[in-house]
Amino acid sequence: MQADFWGWLGGAFHSAFGEMQVLSAWEGVAVILAMAYLLLAMKRSRWCWVAAFASTAIYTVLFYEVALLMESALNVYYMGMAIYGYWLWRQDGQDELKVQRWPLKLHLGIITLTSIASLAVGHLMATFTEASFPYLDAATTCFAVMTTFLVAKKVLENWLYWVVIDVVSIYLYLSKGLMMTSLLFVFYVGLAVAGYFVWRAAAAEQRPPELALNS
Repeated sequence: MQADFWGWLGGAFHSAFGEMQVLSAWEGVAVILAMAYLLLAMKRSRWCWVAAFASTAIYTVLFYEVALLMESALNVYYMGMAIYGYWLWRQDGQDELKVQRWPLKLHLGIITLTSIASLAVGHLMATFTEASFPYLDAATTCFAVMTTFLVAKKVLENWLYWVVIDVVSIYLYLSKGLMMTSLLFVFYVGLAVAGYFVWRAAAAEQRPPELALNS
């Protein structure tokens, strides 16, 4: 019986290690594609959305496997937004979608409504699912849903939202053992800060000369 136990334990460890290797391989592919998305988004290249679609398709499965249910659902939404973003950014020249700023009052309203939605979704997840960290998971999901729309619309302030979302996400992914993804999000924080300044410079270049002189 003791031999059977050690045989079962060894088999369980071998199976778990094999699953981790497969998970890590797919995670690595998703990380590379996600990095490509962010770098291309900083350059305002519409091909960022192609990389985003492929990366989020992989993450949809990965997050489901580790019980981050809302993160998995979020990536289904990301896939749809990748198609929408590519469609919005497809124009060149005079018809190209420009970087825009939204007023502080509008952002405060968005933050308030998204926070309320996060609390409601978090409560439902805590009550009816076995999701890990339901309120944090719901908050990152709801704010990422909103912020991805801002990216598609080329709203400058999207990068500031991403800094906060990415910092919270690092904690979630570390807690679930997704080490490569955690490192990716550390990198994301730095790129989100850089992205803000790159897009701000682009917004300044887009302004009519008379407005630039009067500012």
